[in-house]
Amino acid sequence: MLDVIIILSFILAAAGIGYYSTDLLPTSTLAGVTNLDALRLVVGVFAAIIGGAIGLSFQTTYRRTEAQIREMPLESILTRAIGLVIGLLLANLMLAPLFLLPIPADFGFIKPLVAVVGSIILAVTGMNLADTHGRGLLRLINPNTVETMVVEGTLKPANTKVLDTSCIIDGRIEALLETGFLEGAIIVPQFVLQELQQVADASKDQKRVRGRRGLEILNRIREAYPDRILINPADYEEIATVDAKLVRFAQEINGTLLTNDYNLSKVASVQKVPVLNVNDLVNAVRPSYLPGDNLDLKILKEGKEPSQGIGYLDDGTMVVVEEGSSYVGGELRVVVTSALQTSAGRMIFAKPQASTLA
Repeated sequence: MLDVIIILSFILAAAGIGYYSTDLLPTSTLAGVTNLDALRLVVGVFAAIIGGAIGLSFQTTYRRTEAQIREMPLESILTRAIGLVIGLLLANLMLAPLFLLPIPADFGFIKPLVAVVGSIILAVTGMNLADTHGRGLLRLINPNTVETMVVEGTLKPANTKVLDTSCIIDGRIEALLETGFLEGAIIVPQFVLQELQQVADASKDQKRVRGRRGLEILNRIREAYPDRILINPADYEEIATVDAKLVRFAQEINGTLLTNDYNLSKVASVQKVPVLNVNDLVNAVRPSYLPGDNLDLKILKEGKEPSQGIGYLDDGTMVVVEEGSSYVGGELRVVVTSALQTSAGRMIFAKPQASTLA
């Protein structure tokens, strides 16, 4: 019903404007018109058609906006409303001196034009800032607002993740999202996207392939999770390196840095920025093997020592099998003797099971 009212209102308004607009035409223009009422009717009908088209467009936009607002979290609605109000207040304060300036009558349109444009710019700026610093803005107004909304269930606590270039290129972020273990919104800053583009345009073939693979992965996860993967336009021209920008951005939004870069993880930790390192996660979920555990292993190649054979577990862990060189190309049941954790990863030492040797 509301859709019909909206479209009908535009049609009636446009028809009325068209019908009575003929009275505004110069007399000389209407000198040759014999039937003024027929002209008014034709113009009114033509204007009604245009009004119907405009009304239909307005109705479609209204419904789309309404659907977006319904799906928008309450936190975003509150913070954007507050940002809008603050932006309009700043616009009134900053533009008030303009109306005191002596402007000639011929240029009187400048004051309302500047007022409208300035109000729109500052209102949009206020809402954009509210998107970035929403929870901080709510805490500034009332320190208990966010906590109360979380307790009531109105606002779900979500830890925003900031995605690093190395994590995108690595590709394991896609599998993490599919498993559902990674929660909350994931932000890709614009400067990370630019760095990824630079890697994809590199002169070296290997680097270019990695960059293009990263772009493909980013496009896939954005299509699969459009509500969670967000591109943020923030940038810091005064900061030279992307790593420093990432740490600064994560600090400002109170987010968690998602990366697999060891050095970046340490720098962020020193500056009290929470870090999720994908490599640490992979190492944590690898199964642990104790001396005496049995493994079924395929020996792929000989080791450094003549009697050694080398095999790999499903997670990529290298297994060094003593007296395993004679089993290269075949499968073998081995017994774990010890394990070694190195900077390059984990290494397991084993020997063939006694029954296998027999």
